[in-house]
Amino acid sequence: MKNASYLRPHNPGAEYYTDERCYINEYLNEGEAGMSVARARVEPGVTTAWHRLRGVVERYVILDGHGRVEIDDQEAVDVYPGDTVIIPAETRQRIKNVGPDDLVFLCLCTPGFTPECYETLE
Repeated sequence: MKNASYLRPHNPGAEYYTDERCYINEYLNEGEAGMSVARARVEPGVTTAWHRLRGVVERYVILDGHGRVEIDDQEAVDVYPGDTVIIPAETRQRIKNVGPDDLVFLCLCTPGFTPECYETLE
């Protein structure tokens, strides 16, 4: 069997905990300047830290669980599997897991996420 250079296998062991109070597993961010894809996991009852991304538009694609997202000064909105949240660059954001199970979502960033674009607001 040939090595499929176009495949990036899932590595559950690559998940790590962040100061933002969630777990991240980066699926795509090496040499992909145009975008990045990561899986975020927030435990029940946890609210992520207020933060924003400089110069990066982020989209949350909710996969599992029940969350409540806050964007800037807008009213908090409940999100469920299948929902997509679009967060403009420079916009204050956080999400809370309001369900009994882990809240799991994809974070799609354009251009790709870098640690330098992350700004904590707490």
